[in-house]
Amino acid sequence: MRTLSATLEAAQKEPSTVPFVKVTVSTKIAGVENLQWTRLYTGGETGKSFHAPAMPGDGSLLRARIDSGGPTLFYSRVINPGPSSTYSAWEAKGAVSNRGVALAASGANVILAYVPTGSPALNVYESPNYGATFGSPILLVSGLAITWMAATMKSNGDAVIFFTAGTQLYRIRRTSGTWGSAIAWTNSANTLTGVAAVHHGDNHLVVAGTDGNDNPRLWATIFGDGSSQPLDTWSGLFDIERASSGSDVSFRALHMARLDTHRLFFVEKYTGTIAYERPQASWFPPTVSFAAAAWHEPVPFDLEPESYGVAITGDSTYAWLTTPDGVWRAPFTSELDASQDVLEVVTSDRRDRGQARVTLRNDDGRYNDLPGGAFAQIRSGAELAISPGYVTSAGQEVSPTPRYWIDGWEYTSAGGRATLVVFASDAWSLLSRWRARRQHEWAAGSKTVSQILTFVLGRAAIEKLSVGLSSIATSLRPAFTIHPGEDGLRIVQRLLAMLPDNIHVVGEVAILSEPLPTDASDYTFGADHAILQGRYAFPALAVNRAQAFGDGRMAQDFDFADIADQLDRLRQVHDLNLTDDAKVLDRAVNTLRQEVLSQDLGELLVPPNCGQEPQDVVAVTDPNAGLVGARYRVVGLDLQYKREGRPIYEQRILLGKV
Repeated sequence: MRTLSATLEAAQKEPSTVPFVKVTVSTKIAGVENLQWTRLYTGGETGKSFHAPAMPGDGSLLRARIDSGGPTLFYSRVINPGPSSTYSAWEAKGAVSNRGVALAASGANVILAYVPTGSPALNVYESPNYGATFGSPILLVSGLAITWMAATMKSNGDAVIFFTAGTQLYRIRRTSGTWGSAIAWTNSANTLTGVAAVHHGDNHLVVAGTDGNDNPRLWATIFGDGSSQPLDTWSGLFDIERASSGSDVSFRALHMARLDTHRLFFVEKYTGTIAYERPQASWFPPTVSFAAAAWHEPVPFDLEPESYGVAITGDSTYAWLTTPDGVWRAPFTSELDASQDVLEVVTSDRRDRGQARVTLRNDDGRYNDLPGGAFAQIRSGAELAISPGYVTSAGQEVSPTPRYWIDGWEYTSAGGRATLVVFASDAWSLLSRWRARRQHEWAAGSKTVSQILTFVLGRAAIEKLSVGLSSIATSLRPAFTIHPGEDGLRIVQRLLAMLPDNIHVVGEVAILSEPLPTDASDYTFGADHAILQGRYAFPALAVNRAQAFGDGRMAQDFDFADIADQLDRLRQVHDLNLTDDAKVLDRAVNTLRQEVLSQDLGELLVPPNCGQEPQDVVAVTDPNAGLVGARYRVVGLDLQYKREGRPIYEQRILLGKV
């Protein structure tokens, strides 16, 4: 249950209250801004090749590109970039090799790395004044045939340049103004076709190439700066995306920035029929660790062909994309508060789905030009937050509640009355709409069920949070395959069938936890908090005997009291991942437990408890039904708020087994 202020908790128990519901809309999907790109510049630059952007502390936009016709290194600095800025002015910095280029900036410090002409080498320019001027080039490395390059910089000016040479990824670090030597990483790949990096506690990298079996791969890895990874050490490789050798698919040209979260662009190249080179974008929830590799399913960007991809940079106000001949900008928008226009709110949240409907006054036509105008935040996919509350002695107080994502809207007009009705679904819909683009598989012993859930939920931009999860969730490492075209909800249901745990969603967060019969109650109804109506059911068990068949073994669990009443009602499960007696017995017990938890034990109709959440345990005292402190688990929540006609402010709580 969400924690409430003392005044809000007191208000919801009063016999006479003034309801208040806050409704806001933002252009976010699962807590991450859904960037709406506008192209500000389309140029005639030719010889398009390697390129990179950066934004130092003064907000200027820095760009570097290699013109393959020379090859020549060109550099641009646009102060106060905007729609009317000039992006076609380039400074030629001299002849170079047609190889990688990297820009990194922090505060006033900027570095620009490139490969000079002549023998294989790495040079760097340094600027102490936001990239306005650079000193003479510094030779850092010689004798290595560099291709792809990326760089990171900290606020104190310390920096790292990463570059590929053959099948190796190297790094060279600058500390207190002094550059060290180039040292190869401790991972391995057959080929390398791109590298991107940002500093966020440690150096976070994404690397493209092929593995030891020539399968194209997109990996994440960490080069330590002493945060989560020890200084100057490498983590292993974490899968982001993969293809099979012979599929004609490859990944290349990576660019990444840390803005509201890590944002990655890369090129997916297909050489079959019909061939394409398409930039793809991905990101992950901002509170998830980089090592979790919980990346959203890559989303295609409207630009093709683009062999060297689109590069991303930005600040807290705008995100920027660049190519040698293009500049795009997308704002981080503000939140729209529509609370004063709300006429009615209806929400319905269940174990694996949630929906909302919000009716707004539109008598003056204020919402008629959606998704533009003053209320442009209201668009398909936007985030709808509905927070129930009351007017208390401290003012209008609410409890932030689960969020929904807009599916669409409709206008109504009758008798001179006009409204806008917005429809939305919760994070379960984000999951059910994600379908696997290709097969994903884990060998037995490689990943825990909890880790596979992190990957699957991440593909739909949902963060997984573990709160009191079972030991099985972190110990069972099954052989598991996701099939092409399989939707995320079905995949998660298959994984949860292996566990005693449940998932309930709160906004963009999926909370994995084990519901225990001993869980204490979070709140009491029927004493201080009135019950308007109650229904209490005592259904027979649909299943009272479970058999689990594993690899050469079988175990059972029984509810003998129920078997004595209605004979046995059997449920059988088969799973070759159950390779020992303990696992197969756990599955039998968990199967019967999940059947019990799915029972409908009734419902309460109450003045809304603003902090109530699914999976909470509540105590119910209702003398008319002979209940004193009876414990139930919340398995569903409905909310209705209506201002017109006969005002309504009610919450329906569906009850299940603790």
